[in-house]
Amino acid sequence: MKAAVLHEVNQPLVIEDVSLPKPGPREVLIRTAVAGLCHSDLHFMEGLYPHPLPAVLGHESAGVVEQVGSDVTYVKPGDHVVTCLSVFCGTCDNCTTGRTVLCTDTTVKMMPGVSNRMQWSKPEKLHQFLNLSSFAEQMLVHENAIVKIRKEMPLDLAALIGCGVITGYGAVVNTAKVTAGETVAVIGCGGVGMAAINGAQIAGAGRIIAIDTNPAKLQLATKLGATDIINPADGDVVKQVRDLTNGGVHHSFEVLGRKETAEQAFGMLTSGGTATIVGMIPFGQKIELHGFDFLRERKIQGSSMGSNHFRVDMPRLVDFYLRGRLHLEDWISAKLKLSEINEGFASMKAGKTLRSVIVFDS
Repeated sequence: MKAAVLHEVNQPLVIEDVSLPKPGPREVLIRTAVAGLCHSDLHFMEGLYPHPLPAVLGHESAGVVEQVGSDVTYVKPGDHVVTCLSVFCGTCDNCTTGRTVLCTDTTVKMMPGVSNRMQWSKPEKLHQFLNLSSFAEQMLVHENAIVKIRKEMPLDLAALIGCGVITGYGAVVNTAKVTAGETVAVIGCGGVGMAAINGAQIAGAGRIIAIDTNPAKLQLATKLGATDIINPADGDVVKQVRDLTNGGVHHSFEVLGRKETAEQAFGMLTSGGTATIVGMIPFGQKIELHGFDFLRERKIQGSSMGSNHFRVDMPRLVDFYLRGRLHLEDWISAKLKLSEINEGFASMKAGKTLRSVIVFDS
């Protein structure tokens, strides 16, 4: 099969010939249909987060089951599936207390460098990425890394649910537990930010403030549920939010992964409000907050992959789309071939796209 391999940070991905073994016990071989280009992949490509190289990146994908290994009972060949990097064991302390996204059992996770997975003709060991490695024509995954979906769901849109949508929507619904009537601000209107905005609208938030420097993205945010828009170019973001809401929001969501915007998210809270950090702040970087603000019971928390229970959440998101409540068509800026993947990431870095996807049969 063909796969896009990262050999060195800050270098283009290279299309290579790679092979996979047949699925072993509890493993599933998937024919990749679509893979989304996520900003998280770019963090690893730029070295902001360390990972062994060379590696096949990619983690937002959908496809069709081709083969299953022994003991697999959840899927069969021909099933349509969405992948999720939050593979779970179901038996560790976190899984049995309802926090499968924080599963601690490494036996279900394909760690970087596992020798019997992706292989090629070169002497270097080829590393797997986030239990999936979906920038490839096929994926070999644990059965607990996938969820079955309805076949009427378009796979190009289903792929978005695998990371960007579940991360933004889940941060609102699962992590922050936004309730009807509460005020929400979302800093950053990329794919994850749009999912947070759409999720807040589904949750019944009373006021949803979208914050971004891109006027086109702000305009789309209003279609997805934003009631107000703020451009940081117009002045102090925290002051603008406080003026709009007469004192601050109940919930803020930072989805850019920057020190400054994480601090702004905390600063725009009303008393008792909660800032949820969704973006990947570069490894080793610290944020600074005013200690006094904690006296008014303001809180800050992280969110990992939307605190998902993906086998419950993702089918519901499919239903939301099919019922017209989740507006996924508006998010795809470009459909690319695998050979065009570097152009897709260049457009992402330039801020030209909301979401680009690799379509493998194109």
